[in-house]
Amino acid sequence: MRRYKRIFTIVLDSLGIGAMPDSLKFGDDGVDTFGHILDQMGTLEIPNLRKLGFLNLHPAGKMEGVEHPIGRYMRMGEASNGKDTMTGHWEMMGIKTEKPFKTFTETGFPKELIEELEKRCGKKVIGNKSASGTEIIEELGEEEINTGAMIVYTSADSVLQICGNEETFDLQNLYRCCEIAREITLKDEWRVGRVIARPYVGKKKGEFKRTSNRHDYALKPTGATALNALKDAGYDVIGVGKINDIFCGEGITATHRSTSSVHGMEQTIEIAKEDFKGLCFVNLVDFDALWGHRRDVEGYAKEIEKFDKNLGVLLENLKEDDLLILTADHGNDPTYSGTDHTREYVPFISYSPRMLEGGNLENVDTFAVIGASIADNFQVDMPEGTIGTSILEKLV
Repeated sequence: MRRYKRIFTIVLDSLGIGAMPDSLKFGDDGVDTFGHILDQMGTLEIPNLRKLGFLNLHPAGKMEGVEHPIGRYMRMGEASNGKDTMTGHWEMMGIKTEKPFKTFTETGFPKELIEELEKRCGKKVIGNKSASGTEIIEELGEEEINTGAMIVYTSADSVLQICGNEETFDLQNLYRCCEIAREITLKDEWRVGRVIARPYVGKKKGEFKRTSNRHDYALKPTGATALNALKDAGYDVIGVGKINDIFCGEGITATHRSTSSVHGMEQTIEIAKEDFKGLCFVNLVDFDALWGHRRDVEGYAKEIEKFDKNLGVLLENLKEDDLLILTADHGNDPTYSGTDHTREYVPFISYSPRMLEGGNLENVDTFAVIGASIADNFQVDMPEGTIGTSILEKLV
């Protein structure tokens, strides 16, 4: 079997394609991120996604597939018990998560957790509720600056977030407090997927702006993944965006932090011009963070169009022995109620310049076919305890 020298796996964070059979158990009825965006917008300017077969896989709105798609595509169901970023990415690389991460969306964090955090950080906590990051800074930023307190909040995700003004809190002190929060939330009853430092600048309402010095403190994967197998075998494993944070650096040989999803694609295009052997694993978070959670259909739609433009540039830079995989880690239907992720199937779109033809593949019931296929391509064994079966023979 001819194998690929480089594989680019790009996660369009939250771009789900329809409710899974168990979606009602997760509070999600009839959700469809991509489909409902198209239903509202009618059409999108996405010629590159179209020619790869995205609309053949999931026609919606006024758009249908093309007669001869160049990509190979299918739906993937999620085997793990969850609908969050870490669960989805970990499953792609072979880990099935049975116990979902804790969320504190409705209640805020327990009194005992907050008291321990205050004691160890030496700062009073304000906030402690589910909120938009930009809105809570507007609400409490002046109080934090004037009193020396720290803003702690959560969201629909399994996260504990701490805001800190870079000029008065000090960035390194903010990181210190987040490290303390990460240690505290290792307790089973408080186990959140991520602690996130959310630095900002400005002195008063209307002037506050978050900076790019965000830092995620994720739990380490519960076992070795395809990334570890690749790295241990001497292959390059390049993370773009928040991949390094999601995997706590496990199995990563190089990382590129992104300031936006557009920037992440620009970085990926530059990486494609370099010589390496292995995997380039990319997360594009703006679909989720900026538009899905905020239920902004038009913003989400425009982000897809921006991605499609850079996708065209990336396609031009792919070599004969490159493989491209486009996918998502969960849904976040901007037409649905609330602000939470949605339990959905995700797309699997694959393409290589050497593929003779595109077309439909048989749907699968786990994201883990991605990691298993990548490991198979580079002839390394998946770690013990992982899930997933390779479909590499269908991608060559």
